[in-house]
Amino acid sequence: MMKIKNNSYVLFFYNDSKKWLNKIDRKQSLHTHVGVIKHKDAIGKEYGSRLRTNKDKYVYLLEPTVHDFVMRSQHGTQIVYPKDLGYIAARAGVQSGQKIVEIGTGSGALTTFLASIVKPRGHVYTFDVAPDFMAIAKKNITRAGMLKYITMHEMDLKVAKKMPLSEMDMAVVDLGDPWTVVPQVRKMLKGSGAFIAICPTMNQLEKLTTALVENEFTDIECSEHILRTIEAREGKTRHSFYGIGHTTYVAFARKAFYDRKSKKETPEEKPESD
Repeated sequence: MMKIKNNSYVLFFYNDSKKWLNKIDRKQSLHTHVGVIKHKDAIGKEYGSRLRTNKDKYVYLLEPTVHDFVMRSQHGTQIVYPKDLGYIAARAGVQSGQKIVEIGTGSGALTTFLASIVKPRGHVYTFDVAPDFMAIAKKNITRAGMLKYITMHEMDLKVAKKMPLSEMDMAVVDLGDPWTVVPQVRKMLKGSGAFIAICPTMNQLEKLTTALVENEFTDIECSEHILRTIEAREGKTRHSFYGIGHTTYVAFARKAFYDRKSKKETPEEKPESD
């Protein structure tokens, strides 16, 4: 039985549109539309319990998941949404113990998600060139408790003469011009290693897939994922008026070896004439 302590993270849940992720501080109170929630009242309770506010409303004390941390991250840049995160993990076969390189840390949402899967034996190495964004990402990653499984580098791999990593299981690229780092990514991946890129536009996909072929990648797939929620209530279930439509395109590929330098096959011998 997990009890809530001072400094524990709690998701105060009233409904899907009214929920708050807080770090418990016995001296603090949360003022909301459904009333005041005193942090000290949560201490000692089991996750899943509920509290009554001063407006006689109930809020549930839920243990935050990675999804909760991602959706409530401070956004310096556009985040990768959970509907895309799940597909990325499944398509690339992300699992515990893997080593992942990420180019373009952004707000750290994807970084956090990947680290939550590869931990405790795996690791995520993330690179960015914007110190302001990296500072925001570090706060988000630390808040989610994933910092020990992530190494952050302020470094531009586009101009690096030597790649800092090798034999990576997976590479993730979240840049406006992902095709520019495909050669560098290839050097860092192991054979058959997975490549994922986040592309907001189709023009980016076109340039990227061309670069992937030129750099000997195979199993190339580009996809878009649309999520539509359902309001399930007895006697009046319907599609939700709220939904997450297009957020990004996801490109997937694997490092291969085309054998372009091998000798040409010997042409078939011409049949003997009669």
